Amino acid sequence: MIPESSYRLFEEPKDVTIVTVDPDGSPQASLVWVERDGDELLIGLQAPHRKTRNLFRDPRVTLLIQDDQVSARGITQYLLVRGTAKLEGPGIPAEYKALMDRETQRYLGLPEFPFGEGIWDTGVIARITVDRISGEGPWIK
Repeated sequence: MIPESSYRLFEEPKDVTIVTVDPDGSPQASLVWVERDGDELLIGLQAPHRKTRNLFRDPRVTLLIQDDQVSARGITQYLLVRGTAKLEGPGIPAEYKALMDRETQRYLGLPEFPFGEGIWDTGVIARITVDRISGEGPWIK
């Protein structure tokens, strides 16, 4: 379950690193945009990308959400989410565009995703079910 104390991280444009598992077992990391949908996290991906191919093969995922606030201990806060991805798509252009437009409004302050030319049909939505939460901040008791 996603702690309510962390909801703010999904309402602001926070840097999020996704870590997937390459076929040889090594980690693969990249930056993504993330949206909270109840107790799940949504990420818009492209089918040809390495992280997406990794998730189709192995749905285990780690997300690191960096905060801009400092904890009571004086450490930059962050939320670490370990979970399992369920992938929807490709072939869901309307759903993918709607997600990317919402995330664009939060991350870029624009009404629509500006890089969508020719990508809607290859869009994939990763729906992350949270298995474990850790990190530094009020979400850790």
